[in-house]
Amino acid sequence: MKKAATRRLLAPVAGRVLALADVQDPVFATATMGPGFAIQPTDGRVVAPVSGRVTVVATTKHAVGLVTASGLEVLVHMGIDTVELNGAPFVCHVQVGDTVQAGEVLAEMDLAALQRAQKLATVIVVVTNGQTVLDDLIVAATDQMVTAKTAVATAVLAVTPVPGAQAVTSTAAALDVELESEFESESESRSESKSKPTSTSKYAHLATSIVTNVGGPGNVNSVIHCITRLRFYLKDEHRAQDAVIANLDGVIDVAKAGGQYQVVIGPAVNEVFDAVMAQLGPAFADTTAGTPTATATQAAGAPTETDAPTGWLPRLRHGMSQVIGVMTAAMIPVIGILAGSGILKGILAALTGFHVLTVTSGTYMVLNAVADATFYFLPVVLGFTAAKKLGSDPIVLAIVGAILIYPSLMTAAGHATTAQITFFGVPTHLMSYAASVFPMIVAAWLGVSVERGLKRVIPLYLRSVFVPILEALILSVIVLVVIGPLITMISKGLASGILAIYNFSPALSGLVIGGLYQTMVIFGLHWGIIPIVINDIATNGHSYLNAILSITMVAQGGAVLAVFLKSKNKPLKEISLAAAISAFCGVTEPALYGVNLKYKRVFVVASIASGLGGLLTGLLHVNNYALSGSLIGFPAFITPGVGIGANFYGYLISHYGTLLIATTLVYLFGFSDKMLPATSATAK
Repeated sequence: MKKAATRRLLAPVAGRVLALADVQDPVFATATMGPGFAIQPTDGRVVAPVSGRVTVVATTKHAVGLVTASGLEVLVHMGIDTVELNGAPFVCHVQVGDTVQAGEVLAEMDLAALQRAQKLATVIVVVTNGQTVLDDLIVAATDQMVTAKTAVATAVLAVTPVPGAQAVTSTAAALDVELESEFESESESRSESKSKPTSTSKYAHLATSIVTNVGGPGNVNSVIHCITRLRFYLKDEHRAQDAVIANLDGVIDVAKAGGQYQVVIGPAVNEVFDAVMAQLGPAFADTTAGTPTATATQAAGAPTETDAPTGWLPRLRHGMSQVIGVMTAAMIPVIGILAGSGILKGILAALTGFHVLTVTSGTYMVLNAVADATFYFLPVVLGFTAAKKLGSDPIVLAIVGAILIYPSLMTAAGHATTAQITFFGVPTHLMSYAASVFPMIVAAWLGVSVERGLKRVIPLYLRSVFVPILEALILSVIVLVVIGPLITMISKGLASGILAIYNFSPALSGLVIGGLYQTMVIFGLHWGIIPIVINDIATNGHSYLNAILSITMVAQGGAVLAVFLKSKNKPLKEISLAAAISAFCGVTEPALYGVNLKYKRVFVVASIASGLGGLLTGLLHVNNYALSGSLIGFPAFITPGVGIGANFYGYLISHYGTLLIATTLVYLFGFSDKMLPATSATAK
């Protein structure tokens, strides 16, 4: 019996071998584009996995297609969704028509740039015509570390290689046979017949069907394409007919990610894109979507005129969704260190609660500085990250954040006698902006327009000096004079209302405060309640109100714990567990911005559970005796002079009851992996 011909595929880059199913892109992970493997790279030098002729080089430099003399069509795809970076992190060393040998350098990737852009650098190798020319593709053991040029897969050919190619089975011969420099016309014609429709009218018909079923031209903002997909920016994704499009002749699949509606075409994507553009017109070609700023802005949910729905209620929902989207996107880069800082703060609270450390000891001061610095300087960090998301100047916005927490202003804000100031005659109330989020999001959003306006009136030769300082001045004044006092006024009104409800009924106030407090935290409105808590503890030695606030931390932690337990997505599980521990230590920002607000139903269900927990706390009259809370703050619920008694048992019932309620409700009704973007839902 004749032995099957084989060809070896080399690792295109040094790194860890991944099974195709572990690639965080559903089109590749499901082998829709063909069988293959992937490498999580440790080096940016990308080489040819086979010898062959270069047939495709993506305009964004993130993908190279090769065809071998034996008819294998091999695609080397660099990174996940890197088409959005418009080629910035890549340098390509080949062009269409070049002949390369296995192991020859194709391109270079800037891994640091990809990390800054929050893109996975995974290099994927697929045989795009594998279903017709292969019997099997045998991939070496996954999770092993390999160097570039290492043989990691064997292609078992289904047909006899074309004339001019030698069928061999040994490793050395299989590698040698890939070093040919001539390709027979039979191989080329077969390759083309597999990858391209033969009729131009077919592309036009397919383009018409796609445009119609994404909601028509009126639902399209713009279109770009990568090596395999049409990427639509739609006004309303719900109008697109997913099932109809996925079943069109010429469409492989549909995916949604990063604010894009992706129609997977395969090798004929250029022809279909041209046909789509012929129908929509050149105005729909998104020439800016590939730039880092534009893409980040869209991904962050920055508002555009074409995105706005009609009607006041849809507009309100849309606006709130945009605000939350920008806040969560801006917070993502610091979620990890926020979670770690929260855990450290919880440990310190426990150590001081059990008198292992004192707040005046050197050890405590250093550890507290490490734990607290991220929160104290959050406006500076957030100014930088929010500006990058929204397209304003990151350095200027970081300076604006620093102005808001400038020591003399923070000191003045901490005393009632100095918090009231005037700025050029305008009465202004100072507030603490440490750990604040919403004011910096507003500043970053306004920064785009302020910078644009300044550049219109300031001559070019003066811009480098005057635009940054004037922008910082204008934005900081807007926050200090307008946004800060507005937040202060609203939060004081809410605090007065909450106090009135509490005096009327502790149980009712627990329901209201428990349900609303974390929403107040998002917009900085909770600062009106904190002085009441401090005053209660200072004058009475205890605070019922702080016991209710403690419940809200447990509820958010329980919600994110449910996400950890239910999700099969590894990155999400990791951040969810860390965020849950942080919330149980009294810091909810990682849970809020890292998970719960991203998947809004999780936050809503958590707030419902929090309201129920607050109601239970009020009914049991649970009291708090220190500025501490959540699960790590249990010593604050031990009654001084009495010890463990009814109040502590009430704490256990209310807090662990809330934990059970929040975790159960979110697990059953608040979250599923279907809520994840398509590119991450498949991560194992």
